[in-house]
Amino acid sequence: MKGRILGLDPGERRVGVAVSDVTRTIASPVEYIDRDVGGHDQRLTDLCTEWEITEIVVGLPVSLDGSEGEAAERARSYGERVRSLTGFAVEYHDERFTTVTAEHALLEGGMKRKARTSMRDQVAASVMLQGHLDRRRYAAGERNDEDA
Repeated sequence: MKGRILGLDPGERRVGVAVSDVTRTIASPVEYIDRDVGGHDQRLTDLCTEWEITEIVVGLPVSLDGSEGEAAERARSYGERVRSLTGFAVEYHDERFTTVTAEHALLEGGMKRKARTSMRDQVAASVMLQGHLDRRRYAAGERNDEDA
């Protein structure tokens, strides 16, 4: 299947947003949606239209031992809301360490604290979505030379 995948990393205050390319190979950060400001639902549906989304992946915060707690329940509830709102199937992907990975990448890039704060959620969404894309490609037997 082809078409762009929308990656959402829901947090308490913001939802990081990332989008795949049409070949579902590369994830890119797009923006974050502030949950405290109105218009979340409209922005989400607008993003689906703008990017011609065909599928949605929501980050699932699981514990180090793989168990799901309250945060995972909130993410699943959010995913159900997104599914109802958009009509797209929603998959979940383990988002452990995505925020840490995003923060390290932004620090290595020399980004100042204020700029990192506004970028962190969308970069974390991109890291999560890239993991989802890579896992799918690997499961389908599509490896590039670097994977061998």
